Amino acid sequence: MEGTPRFTADFTSEEQWVAGRSWAYPEGGPVNPGDDKLDHLVPDADYSRTGTFRATRRPDGSWDTGLLTTEGSAQEFTVRTGDTLRTRVRLPEEIGAWPAIWTWRDGRNEIDVFEYHPDNPGLLELSNHVRGAHRSYTDASVLPGAWVDLQVEFRARSVIWWVNGRRVFADRKGVGRGWHAYVIVNLSVSAGRYHPAPEEGVTAMSYEVAHLTVHGPARS
Repeated sequence: MEGTPRFTADFTSEEQWVAGRSWAYPEGGPVNPGDDKLDHLVPDADYSRTGTFRATRRPDGSWDTGLLTTEGSAQEFTVRTGDTLRTRVRLPEEIGAWPAIWTWRDGRNEIDVFEYHPDNPGLLELSNHVRGAHRSYTDASVLPGAWVDLQVEFRARSVIWWVNGRRVFADRKGVGRGWHAYVIVNLSVSAGRYHPAPEEGVTAMSYEVAHLTVHGPARS
């Protein structure tokens, strides 16, 4: 069942989204080297509010990067237990690119709708950090530059991921009954500890989010 529409992303909306800062980063940002990121978050609309999330190399070796979060916005939208998030993304091609859609609240409550690294071209990382579950999903349709349809059901006893219309992971852990969290969409850049940093000569990278919606059960 489709459920009741709760949220349709308009990345241009300052009522829905805050750009260039997140409490998932130390002190809200702009940098997060402890998580193996070269990110330097910027509020510039060209880096996120078009739906194309960009990163460009800075003279100091870090990268200006785009991030949007519902945390701190006027609407302060949170996804909740029972909701389903759907999105369509075009994966980046450049080594070092680290796109993700994820949830966050109060230093935890993280569910990764997906993470991707082009050095593992056919692999999506699907993770429930709330209750410790993870799958590295591989498929020939997951490639740099490819469009991928994603759906995640945030159930109390199981988080369920769908990729390109196929159910690929039910973690049998869930998020619990009272869970809720903000949505983050961003493009990070790997620093080289876990995945290769960008190659010399690469100065820009991007990935695209065509749409993002959340449906859920009717609530009073």
